[in-house]
Amino acid sequence: MDLALRDRFTEYWKKYFGETGLPLVFFYSDAVTSAEAAPRAEKWNCFIGSLAQVKRGKSVSFDAASVGCSGGKRYLGFSNKLRPGFEYFLSCGNQEMEGERYLRTPAQVEKFLKDAPWEPAPASHIVFRRWDMLEETDEPEVVIFFAKPDVLSGLFTLAGFDRDDMQGTIAPFGSGCASIIQYPLAESKNDKPGAVLGMFDVSARPFVAENELTFAIPMNRFTEIIHYLDETFLTTHAWEKVRQRINRTAAKE
Repeated sequence: MDLALRDRFTEYWKKYFGETGLPLVFFYSDAVTSAEAAPRAEKWNCFIGSLAQVKRGKSVSFDAASVGCSGGKRYLGFSNKLRPGFEYFLSCGNQEMEGERYLRTPAQVEKFLKDAPWEPAPASHIVFRRWDMLEETDEPEVVIFFAKPDVLSGLFTLAGFDRDDMQGTIAPFGSGCASIIQYPLAESKNDKPGAVLGMFDVSARPFVAENELTFAIPMNRFTEIIHYLDETFLTTHAWEKVRQRINRTAAKE
């Protein structure tokens, strides 16, 4: 990681977004890092809830054994297996299980699974850090913002600033962890990678703030955005009004 770039964005963030929390990043690694290893999962848990400690500045690494949800294992790339009858679990259910009813029919689920991006984890661990905790040897792949509507409005507009296709951000159906890991990883391989607006997953919502969504950007795209921040609406009086409200909201928390 270019530490000068890390520090440059940190200064920009404080300048234009005030006291809003810095984003998180992740990367895969087989090497021992300065991150703390997450404990082995002894029961079901939602991976999204585990990121609260990373927001507070604690770097954490996860492996397959520390993720207590089969969906989490899948979208972190540690397994491509799903529970038997998953097409019924995600839709209408059957005699053996209650359905989550996120899609109407099992056939829709089967098509979703066929089309959704997935690739295996390239290493044994996935490491999450807050942006300001990045180290020189880190190679972040995706930058993840947990953000309120005013902040999202700025991020969304930045992601489209230099695009002529008006598709700087997508909001695909998927789990909370898919929206911050597999979808942005897939975007990173596109000729024109976009950002991913997410955390609409009803099952993940209890593990984030009530007025918070995620905005995940591939690092290769995020680096481009950093270089043009001073050219954008962030320098206008319109944004200054929003920034002041962002600061007032942050001060109340």
